[in-house]
Amino acid sequence: MTVKKLLCAVLILLLPSAAAAQQRPLVTEDPEVVGPGQVLLELGFDQLWEQRFQASGLQGTLLRAPTFGVSIGLGIAELQIDGALFQRLQITERFDAPLADLLDVTGDETSGIDDFTVATKIRFMTEGAGRPAVGLRLATKLPNASNERGLGRDTTDFYASVLVAKTVRSLRIVGNGGIGIMGDATRGDRQNDVLTYGLSLARALTQAAEVVGEVSGRLHTSDGDAPPGTESSAIMRGGLRFTKGRVRIDAGALVGILAEDPKFGVTAGLTWVMN
Repeated sequence: MTVKKLLCAVLILLLPSAAAAQQRPLVTEDPEVVGPGQVLLELGFDQLWEQRFQASGLQGTLLRAPTFGVSIGLGIAELQIDGALFQRLQITERFDAPLADLLDVTGDETSGIDDFTVATKIRFMTEGAGRPAVGLRLATKLPNASNERGLGRDTTDFYASVLVAKTVRSLRIVGNGGIGIMGDATRGDRQNDVLTYGLSLARALTQAAEVVGEVSGRLHTSDGDAPPGTESSAIMRGGLRFTKGRVRIDAGALVGILAEDPKFGVTAGLTWVMN
């Protein structure tokens, strides 16, 4: 191993748990949690092209800003709140959809608040020389976005995921797998149970810079068509992170793999850890 690679590996291994738990610009969750008495704040924006809203029948360019995340350290666990305070869709296409008749949208633009997610992440096992870190994340998506504005499904969804991570030299590998219970926006007595997944890689380039990438999404496994807005999804993300002290700056891009996913997107933001 060269001196440079050795320094990168030592850096990753010695980073405090709060830094290891930062995900942006990825969404795959690291099982490491924010340290006790610490708060992790995230701010950023997302711009997505050809974003489809299957329930309302709208497609266009979506801006989400500011996106935010708050993680509060509770020992071996952390409390998370994530979402976006504002989102705006520049409509490029309208198509037939079950909730299209509920829309209160005129012209080629609609806007509103995004759905918020409240979650608890628990670390069950710390990483060791011969074992990975293991955790569990339980999350509930709240129906803040309005279906009259075409940007939400007005349903409450629940997710449970097992989180696993291991550092190998200068490479951090994180995997997520679990289930999602997603409400049907067209019928109050039906839901769609999906499998969720994520696999991310983060490699240290220098003491301050990392290159990151992931594939994440969900898989519709039931017979028949999925309720609108709960279809299978698969998105590839990649980007860079730069860390200085307690602040990390990131930028990335994403590509949708399936037809219902956005065709392309960019994201950027910063993360700050404070006592």
